[in-house]
Amino acid sequence: MKHILLSIFVLFSLSIMAQTGQPQDYLEDIRQELQKKWPHNRTIHLVFHGHSVPSGYFNTPYVRTMQAYPQKVLEAVKDIYPYAVVNSITTAIGGENAEQGAKRFKQDVLCHNPDVLFIDYALNDRGIGLDRSRHAWKEMIKEAQKQGVKVILLTPTPDLTEDILDDNSSLEQYSKQIRDLSVKYGTGLVDSYAAFKQKKKEGEELNALMSQSNHPNEKGHEVVKNLILHYF
Repeated sequence: MKHILLSIFVLFSLSIMAQTGQPQDYLEDIRQELQKKWPHNRTIHLVFHGHSVPSGYFNTPYVRTMQAYPQKVLEAVKDIYPYAVVNSITTAIGGENAEQGAKRFKQDVLCHNPDVLFIDYALNDRGIGLDRSRHAWKEMIKEAQKQGVKVILLTPTPDLTEDILDDNSSLEQYSKQIRDLSVKYGTGLVDSYAAFKQKKKEGEELNALMSQSNHPNEKGHEVVKNLILHYF
């Protein structure tokens, strides 16, 4: 039953991707690798780089690794591809911004030879400004693409101290910048901010998805996980 539901979810996800213009074939080569059986398969590395949210912080200082989206993605990918060997590697550090993440990018991220790299820094980049944030994201994207890594950029999850329906809010500006970077460099995009905004527009209380003002709870991480699964 579980596998049937996952199959239905995958078909639904592909339909959504077609409607929103997501590149349906962006991870096609990775999906092909994930379908291979021993002895023709290899280990696929999914690397999650960013701040406290992919690190698994819920109510700081509590870290709930298994309830955060990197591990949830791993579990779901393994359900879809039962023959695959997959690693979920989290290189995120709580409190870090993209400039700090870029400084340690080669030694802490590229050393894992990622097949797919997810970048999630926007919440903390408010402290360094749009220009510095853009430069750091560009640096990481280009370094990864030089090594043939598939890059997927994430817009931020909410901060309840901001009005997510305000199109001029700080996080909306960072989200727009990330969308622009995705188009410019031909990366994948997981638009978490738009998904949470849509939930708010539909009358859902975002408090139910958050463990504290700027950290999602398990339900909130499920939202991000489901967006990521569109690619798998």
